[in-house]
Amino acid sequence: MKHKAFHKEELCFEELYIDKRKRVVVCKENEIDLTYTEFEILLLLAQNAGIVFNKERIYDRIWKEPYYGDYNIVMSHIRNIREKIEDNPSKTIYIQTV
Repeated sequence: MKHKAFHKEELCFEELYIDKRKRVVVCKENEIDLTYTEFEILLLLAQNAGIVFNKERIYDRIWKEPYYGDYNIVMSHIRNIREKIEDNPSKTIYIQTV
């Protein structure tokens, strides 16, 4: 995924555009409705493109607290994001599992 930065507040990956300041996500010219947490996860991953995050690290960064239980909540949010931004959520372009 190639990343282009227009300003510090804007990120663009192919057909995915994220405006951090306005909290807007556009994919293929369609504005995507994300929850607060979904936006935060997508922004974290976009600002750190190419870096692998495990579920625990995502949880710690987004919820700003350590969590010692079930991390399915993180995967549930990522699944929701994929369904909103990917043409085929089973063959992802923007958020990939390693």
